[in-house]
Amino acid sequence: MDSSSEQDKPKENNPYPVPTDRRISSQMLLGQEGRVLIEHNGHEYLLRQTHAGKLILTK
Repeated sequence: MDSSSEQDKPKENNPYPVPTDRRISSQMLLGQEGRVLIEHNGHEYLLRQTHAGKLILTK
């Protein structure tokens, strides 16, 4: 029998950070412009930082 619990196993859509998650600073990701285009499953998304410092992802 497997001694690890289901909670210990990372799941693909787990909304909580796990130790193996990659970490990247928003400044590195967004660059000086404060925005970046992300391609996902044939669609483009815009991730941008607002004047208040929040992040917004739009399709």
